[in-house]
Amino acid sequence: MKLLNSTIGLKALMAATGIILIGFVLIHMLGNLQIFLPDAADGAIPIDEYGKLLKSNAGVLWGARLTLLASIGAHIYSAVALTQRSRAARPQNYEARKWMGSTYAVRTMRWGGVILILFVAYHLLHFTVGLENAAFSAHEYGKIKGNVVSGFQKPVISIFYIVAQCALGLHLTHGVWSLFRTLGVSSQAWSDRAKKLAILIGVVITVGNISIPISILLGLVK
Repeated sequence: MKLLNSTIGLKALMAATGIILIGFVLIHMLGNLQIFLPDAADGAIPIDEYGKLLKSNAGVLWGARLTLLASIGAHIYSAVALTQRSRAARPQNYEARKWMGSTYAVRTMRWGGVILILFVAYHLLHFTVGLENAAFSAHEYGKIKGNVVSGFQKPVISIFYIVAQCALGLHLTHGVWSLFRTLGVSSQAWSDRAKKLAILIGVVITVGNISIPISILLGLVK
């Protein structure tokens, strides 16, 4: 418990939970991108079959959900604790705001985190109980494609998702960069590589996620 409450322990907790959350976001995105796959010869819809597969493994599904919830809680806790300690140790903010600098990064991560919490809450309501989705099918878990397509018919909802995914991309970029710093990456050569990887991850996830609502709005996915 002492280690957990130390600055090093909190940074390690944030890094560990960050890795779990990044892994989830990547897997979730890859699963969702199956909406672009063509239907099988027998009429089976890939993303719907993926949903049925998840539903059929209740133990694995709930284990993943609980791990995810615990990781989110621990990630928020460590972020808040570290921010409070940073403020206490340095009450005066620096004037410089470098893109990867501590002051700008913390501010971006903080507001990005708030947007993401609101997004997750709305996302669950939108695709779990069908909030603002008149054609939502709550009885058949395998109707994912229909629910997603109908859910993004309203431009304002799609725009909100796109903005949230851009916030997620920035959050992940700064998060991955901070992760490498926590792991001790300090040399200029490795620091440059870490920065490029952080940007790449942020861009790939952002483009992958926003491609779905944009394609639906343009009528490319029906």
